[in-house]
Amino acid sequence: MIIAERKPIDEIKTFVKGKEKILLVACRGCVTVCNAGGTKEAGILASLLRLDAAKEGVPLKVDELTLERQCDPEYIFELSPSMGEKYDAILSMACSIGPQFIASAYPNEKVYPVLNTCFLGGALAHGVWAERCQACGNCIIHKFGGLCPISRCSKSLLNGPCGGSAGGKCEVSKEIDCVWQLIVEKVTSDGTMDEFLSLELVKDWRTSRDGGPRKIAREELLK
Repeated sequence: MIIAERKPIDEIKTFVKGKEKILLVACRGCVTVCNAGGTKEAGILASLLRLDAAKEGVPLKVDELTLERQCDPEYIFELSPSMGEKYDAILSMACSIGPQFIASAYPNEKVYPVLNTCFLGGALAHGVWAERCQACGNCIIHKFGGLCPISRCSKSLLNGPCGGSAGGKCEVSKEIDCVWQLIVEKVTSDGTMDEFLSLELVKDWRTSRDGGPRKIAREELLK
């Protein structure tokens, strides 16, 4: 899941400064699950912007709309009926893919990102999310007890732990579990220590984004 968080309200206010009518577009995808950009969050932000405008004595009309997803053109084009009205700006409450898709689909509209896209992760507890994947394009977690050292080791080591970990914690912060401690405990528990002890060669990063933006084309879906 893509984890995002709302930008500071003062930054968002700069997006709407001097504008009289904006469209706030929420998303029912990942950002709804992580409570950053769904219908509820859009309503809260819209109210904050309206109240601030009223306090400043400036006119501001905020329309709200929620799309199923903002990373899929078929849903982006659901905005078309709304484009019949003249908006001074569109504020996207999706991950950064959303405002990019909206800006491409509606080149005459000024589009702003309301959220900061943070990482790929999952929920640890209610209201707490943690990074678990860097989308490197070549998943090898089966070699590490199902845990990812690329995303969870502060140094992305493939042959760890380093000399800085102590007491099961990372030297970067005592709030960070040393994933190599967790890996050793896991492979010991599941009986795969013999496999784990083999030396890992340098990772092939050609599947990551170092070669530029990536794209996947599923031929069976293009026919």
